[in-house]
Amino acid sequence: MAERTSKAELRQLARKHLWPCFSPLSETGSYPVIVSGDGCYVFDDDGKRYLDGLAGLFLTNVGHGRKELADAAYEQANKLHFFPLWTFAHPSAIELAAKLASLAPGDLNRVFFGSGGGDAVETAWKLVKQYFRAMGQPGRYKVISRNIAYHGTTLGALAITGVPEIRDRYAPLAPGAFHARNTHAYLQKEQGEELAEVCANDIERIILEEGPETVAAVFLEPVQNAGGCLVPPPTYFQRVREICDRHGVLLVSDETICAFGRLGHMFACNRYGYQPDIITCAKGLTSGYAPLGAAIVSDRLAEPFVDSDETFMHGITYSGHPIGCAIALANIEVLECENLPGRVLQYEDAFRSELETLYDLKFVGDIRGAGYFYGIELVKDSATHERFTEAERNHLLGGILSPRTFELGLICRTEDKAEPVIQLSPPLIAGPEEFREIVRILRQAITEAQEIMG
Repeated sequence: MAERTSKAELRQLARKHLWPCFSPLSETGSYPVIVSGDGCYVFDDDGKRYLDGLAGLFLTNVGHGRKELADAAYEQANKLHFFPLWTFAHPSAIELAAKLASLAPGDLNRVFFGSGGGDAVETAWKLVKQYFRAMGQPGRYKVISRNIAYHGTTLGALAITGVPEIRDRYAPLAPGAFHARNTHAYLQKEQGEELAEVCANDIERIILEEGPETVAAVFLEPVQNAGGCLVPPPTYFQRVREICDRHGVLLVSDETICAFGRLGHMFACNRYGYQPDIITCAKGLTSGYAPLGAAIVSDRLAEPFVDSDETFMHGITYSGHPIGCAIALANIEVLECENLPGRVLQYEDAFRSELETLYDLKFVGDIRGAGYFYGIELVKDSATHERFTEAERNHLLGGILSPRTFELGLICRTEDKAEPVIQLSPPLIAGPEEFREIVRILRQAITEAQEIMG
């Protein structure tokens, strides 16, 4: 592509033909063009290097340019590039399903593959609805997630998503989705186990108001992404699990971001000590080297479909794509052989400590997260907790911090679904040197923002 298309031509083609995600179409031709990656870094078409502080989009866990993953794709493509899992099977899907079952907690032994996290969530909702129908409880179809939580953009997953500006323009959505209080602890009067109780009780409030006989499942991320890495307070998931069990409601752990080492465990529910009925996952499953997602399901939920005529009436053309599954197997092997989840546990305190040096800046209000997944919440004055207005927030993120951090050589995410947040999720191969570089650039960019905004 580089030999036959110039940089100027690429931008012209992008302006005319490319429709990017969650981005103004009018600005397509001005977006950076990233052409290669190596380790924790990516390079644009001018050869400039950037520290990928977001791991692509929370997913390049093993880093860029891993030859063993490219080799796995090449070998699989030469052997069998594609065949569907519609009344057929193939070795890489079988082997990956068995591997995921061996890693997942408890009796999560059945794996339904898809193309990504959103359709894994869609799969989970459809499955729990059909499960309860098969169990003679067709009235159970409602689901509960949390305010500001992001679970995907297909119409079912979008209904579960709790971000109004993403949801509302596509109304009416699939009926039956409700949103409870999230665990955003900064500036809340409740903290710790008291906050856990209040937030879990809000889930139970919805169950009781709607009628337990109508509620099928609760969908929760171990650490909530939207809103800026909202961590669960102690005992929160234990309390939610207890509520779900009492009312016969299923618990879905949406680990699209948090699985495969991001929080120091293959599955993040293990970090927080709870047993889900379904895990939805994607992203780090292949480290982004191919699209792939999965819903890992308990034996109990699969039981009505085993040794019966009951068929899960759901399918995705690329479900368990041979190349994606081969890459995932190679990716998991790298995670295990290099003990990258253990590396995250080894260095997460160093990462947090480095980030916490930014607390001396006026705009830095809260730093929170776990593993290699952190958010920095920005306020107008950390001493008084004064908030930015909407206009100030838009100027701070879109007008100053987002372009300036990129200009200084750092890819991160500026998040404005609630209060302004900078999000970071570097590749799991990152270490103290990369942490220092991240903080050096953030310090310069935030300091400049403070000066510009007075």
